[in-house]
Amino acid sequence: MDKQDDQPKPGPEARPVRKQKPVPAETPQGTLPPPPPEYLDAEERTKASSEAKVARKRPGKEGRRPGKRGQSVGETARPERTAGPHAARSGALRLLTAVREGATLSEAEGNLRDLSPPERARACRLAAATLRHRSRAEAVLAPLLARRPRPETLDLLQLAVTEMLGESEAPHGAVNAAVALARAGGPKAKAAAGMVNAVLRRAAEAQAAWDAAPPPRLPDWLRSPVVARWDEATALAIETAHERGAPLDLTPHGPAPGEVLPTGSHRLPAGTQVTALPGYADGQWWVQDAAAALPARLLAPQAGELIADLCAAPGGKTMQLSAAGARVTAIDLSPQRLAMVAENLTRVGLSADLVAADALDWHPETPLDAVLLDAPCSATGTIRRHPELPLIRDGAMIPDLVRLQARLIDHALSLLKPGGRLVYAVCSLHPAEGEAQLDAALTRHPGLRVDAPDPAQWDPDWITEGGAIRTRPDHWPDLGGLDGFFIVRLIAP
Repeated sequence: MDKQDDQPKPGPEARPVRKQKPVPAETPQGTLPPPPPEYLDAEERTKASSEAKVARKRPGKEGRRPGKRGQSVGETARPERTAGPHAARSGALRLLTAVREGATLSEAEGNLRDLSPPERARACRLAAATLRHRSRAEAVLAPLLARRPRPETLDLLQLAVTEMLGESEAPHGAVNAAVALARAGGPKAKAAAGMVNAVLRRAAEAQAAWDAAPPPRLPDWLRSPVVARWDEATALAIETAHERGAPLDLTPHGPAPGEVLPTGSHRLPAGTQVTALPGYADGQWWVQDAAAALPARLLAPQAGELIADLCAAPGGKTMQLSAAGARVTAIDLSPQRLAMVAENLTRVGLSADLVAADALDWHPETPLDAVLLDAPCSATGTIRRHPELPLIRDGAMIPDLVRLQARLIDHALSLLKPGGRLVYAVCSLHPAEGEAQLDAALTRHPGLRVDAPDPAQWDPDWITEGGAIRTRPDHWPDLGGLDGFFIVRLIAP
């Protein structure tokens, strides 16, 4: 994760209670056949059962999985790694394996320490593309497979199909690389090399099947409330936007490169090397999705105001508040993440008081003018940046998150002077974390009111009937979309 990156990342507070076993989504072109009962030998069945039991016991601090000493979250023990002409593809396969085991791509990047920076970047790009286009790869592979391959072999097939049909890689290069990787993968993988070769040569001719396949569907636990809140067409538009991925957005603090968006953010193509851009070393901007910059804009901070940024890391919103001249206190539970906020503030020449604490336990010395609460959430508004999320989450965390968000709202209101402003924001598409959370807060707090944004200054399509801001990935289709956020400005009684 780039230390200047304030794009919402899937955090530990949103970890599912149980790990969802990834199952390829159905497509109109067919589904991958299930593995036969006898596919795993006795030793493998015993190992799989043991691993499943360990996975179910992983409470860990803040929901993280315990790992071996010196082993980061998402990093798994591997046999000797071989660098070579296929190092980036091999790295991508490690990332896909980690996702199958329940890690996010960001967590799994620790598996790529042996790769050079260019190889690491390519591995991340290939893994993300494979996940982002998985429904198309499944549609191509389904009629070509007599039975479902082993998971690591299926990863290899989907990676190669994505390269050939989605990334315009020369078929002979992608096929030869996949066969070489299969042969280097151990006895069982080596035995599948012939099948990999035959299937991929036929898949290389299936561009029409790839093009006709739909984008990956949202998981049912998210798709159902999205359809209920909006409609089927909106759900499909969101899925289409997720498959397109996300560009790079900057918040300016001076001259900044890129296309200027209607909200003031600057946009560059995905894959742009951040540290090579003009103004990076001088702190003229920071990386922040255009939607992630909206909560601070809605808060409308004024010079000299006392403002708290709860759940502040990695610091983009803190920097926005400080740049406006406010006296900012940034609170975050993690000292490590708060150190990232300090680094970012130093780079851009801004300041804030930093407090490592649980936001629910923190109290200011005097009542505040405003609070910005970017609350822990499911991060379902960021799937276009994190295509692994639908595969590693099962919706079981939503009730706990909703309760935590409600407690944070109540606490934030208690920190304000009468008439003070609270902006509540979540990077979630789930109505329970947004629209329903607002309704519940207004019921709990008589006298609390919504301060709706001015339609002359905000996109009217984003303003809800209740006076909140709702962005979705399918908004701004001609500009490259933006993350899904729910944002509301509340006035304390």
